[in-house]
Amino acid sequence: MNQAFDVAELAATYANKSAQDILKLAFSQFGDDLWISFSGAEDVVLVDMAWKLNKNVKVFSLDTGRLHPETYRFIEQVREFYKIDIELISPDQAKLEPFVKEKGLFSFYKDGHGECCGVRKIEPLRRKLSGVSAWATGQRRDQSPGTRSQVAALEIDSAFSTPERTLYKFNPLAQMTSEEVWGYIRMLELPYNSLHERGFISIGCEPCTRPVLPNQHEREGRWWWEEATQKECGLHAGNIISKA
Repeated sequence: MNQAFDVAELAATYANKSAQDILKLAFSQFGDDLWISFSGAEDVVLVDMAWKLNKNVKVFSLDTGRLHPETYRFIEQVREFYKIDIELISPDQAKLEPFVKEKGLFSFYKDGHGECCGVRKIEPLRRKLSGVSAWATGQRRDQSPGTRSQVAALEIDSAFSTPERTLYKFNPLAQMTSEEVWGYIRMLELPYNSLHERGFISIGCEPCTRPVLPNQHEREGRWWWEEATQKECGLHAGNIISKA
């Protein structure tokens, strides 16, 4: 990594730069140490841009064990389309099995999604990122007015950094709109999750995702029984921390 790395200055400089420019910055600073997070939804745009800049791009995805069958098929589609490996990160069975035994499979409808996401998403992600210097996500400001409206092009990951290790987080698609993302997908005829054809916009685990109605915001299809300001699973907890 280039040691002359002023996050605040670069974040300001790149605030209105293109997604490709932000990815070029990420690769110039971290090279093959940069990991791309792929969620099985519109993140294919991020993967496409990164792959065109670096054919050795490293991609990972969280396999919670509760994804839609269509999402698993889509992950394989993308793997085959770009001829890349997509590392699937699974929950720790030593933590998952006691949780399911005690709480069952649908406890989140009664006591919130935090605990389930903690076991199925946050712990596996923390385990993955513990050996990573930088990662890039497909977060966009228009995805969630309650938690993502201030997403920066580049930041220190306050949720997963440790006192011993600073983790850098790039959000190249931050200022892209859903319309722009889908324009990119259609123009280049990229693969996409077939659930999008059935009214799903923001896609997560099967029990916590539903199609949205006309004129509903995409995030209303996620954890619909909870407050809008809490609609983060913890993967991007820094969005909430920074607003506190």
